[in-house]
Amino acid sequence: MAAFSYLHHILIFIIISLMTTRFTTTAAVIGPPPVKAAYWPTWSISYFPPSSIDSTLFTHIYYAFVSPNNVTFKFEDSNSTASLLREFTTTLRGKNPRVKTLISIGGGGDDPNLFARMASNARTREVFIKSAIELAREFEFDGLDLDWEFPQDPKQMMDLGILFKEWRSAIQIEAQMNDRPPLLLTAAVYFSVDFFLSNIYRKYPVDSISRYLDWANPMCYDYHGSWNTSQTGAHAALYDPKSNISTSYGLQSWIEAGVPASKLVMGLPLYGRTWKLKDPNINGIGAPAAGVGPGNRGVLTFLQLDHYNGNNSATVVYDVESVSTYSYVGTSWIGYDDVTSTTTKIGFAKAHGLLGYFFWAVSFDNEGKISKQASRAWTDL
Repeated sequence: MAAFSYLHHILIFIIISLMTTRFTTTAAVIGPPPVKAAYWPTWSISYFPPSSIDSTLFTHIYYAFVSPNNVTFKFEDSNSTASLLREFTTTLRGKNPRVKTLISIGGGGDDPNLFARMASNARTREVFIKSAIELAREFEFDGLDLDWEFPQDPKQMMDLGILFKEWRSAIQIEAQMNDRPPLLLTAAVYFSVDFFLSNIYRKYPVDSISRYLDWANPMCYDYHGSWNTSQTGAHAALYDPKSNISTSYGLQSWIEAGVPASKLVMGLPLYGRTWKLKDPNINGIGAPAAGVGPGNRGVLTFLQLDHYNGNNSATVVYDVESVSTYSYVGTSWIGYDDVTSTTTKIGFAKAHGLLGYFFWAVSFDNEGKISKQASRAWTDL
């Protein structure tokens, strides 16, 4: 853990803080180009359609989500979905022809048992893979992403590894047969490589992920939230001196398990989690709480919380120890990432050789305030 030490993160923060002028270098860039990605949830279309996305700020944008039929495991999209898929790729490329688009399959609201059943059988895996590739090609996407939250036991993790292997093989064969570039294949994964849920230990299939995915997206957020209302928490803390529930620990666990840093894309939240303080005079990270705070089940998008802070003259605090931000007014408390913490995290990602970053979700930003700074920060650092 020495490479991800607290002292190291302080040094990174100091370097970033001192960078008041831009600099360039003629040195050759080693390794693949960075990934600057974001997920666009389809349910945000009413207030943030694809035309609202500034695709010049990103290299890759995910359409989130689609789900296969829970019996046939094929993708059977309605006319409205087909129209939106087409609009998504056409609109984004119209703004930035170089941006890559991917279809994300699943999501936190999807039934994990659907994917468990599909991945457990060779025939259903084949049907799912073939249909996914056909969907991506039909609507001119550049890749596919699996967001299975989460495989529940070692058997399901093993099946996931087999799925990735067969999926990569099918992608390569399809590309050769049609003389086209192969589709990208990525996956959203837990923040750490192994974990307990319901007292069952499971670990991701590291070898399969390293060999067959273009990259993995560790979801480095939701460490704390409405499931624990007894105290406030930095839900996307880069460091936590009291536990292993932190981005630095999670990413290090992936690397130590054997996934190259150059195949990891760090997840960043564009939303905050809220609590109701027991005592407004005790208001730091870990302060006693009596329930969730403002927002939908204790969640505010960055747009909402930015307005909330301004409209209520909230006190905003940047916490150097965790590399996170929180605000409070009265008994309302919000933990989130702002421009400063996001910039510091990007410096951390670059310093440790990660491939890039992604946001959940692009529609939650406030007029691109964080997205713009993130894109600049990766280029300038």
